[in-house]
Amino acid sequence: MTERIKKKAEEIETWNFVFPNQSNPYGNMFGGELLAIMDTTAAMAAIRYAEKTVSTASVERVIFKKPIFVGDRIKTVAKVVLVGRTSMMVRTDVFVDKGGAEGDVLSTTAHFTLVAFDEERVPSEVPELIIETDKEKKQSELAQQIKDHVGRREVRIKEVVEKWK
Repeated sequence: MTERIKKKAEEIETWNFVFPNQSNPYGNMFGGELLAIMDTTAAMAAIRYAEKTVSTASVERVIFKKPIFVGDRIKTVAKVVLVGRTSMMVRTDVFVDKGGAEGDVLSTTAHFTLVAFDEERVPSEVPELIIETDKEKKQSELAQQIKDHVGRREVRIKEVVEKWK
């Protein structure tokens, strides 16, 4: 068995305008439209990191902090913050560009888990993550807590389902 390579994750950034067809009658951006943009940016970060095809396995801890409106310019930032053997958790944040002194305002945050695949669509090993800064360490620890919570939740759900069969 070969030793896994180690790699530093890079931050991927995309920009979008919010158009009327992406909003409700009150001018607020649909959550599903925003999640699609976030998922795409998370996938780009995961592909860049793993250098393989990826597919989204789950989305956790989606927090809509501030609304986004038609005409807003949004910046989506994604970075791999935790890796397993074949999966990566990508923290994805969306900022509204307010310009001037106000700058970028955090609107939405979520953690996407993506799995890497080889040419035959079989889950494939990803590099080990190099963590250097305090910020990277904190983001990785939070991602691990989310992963642990999801695992406990899945066990409880399975127990309930088995109980009611």
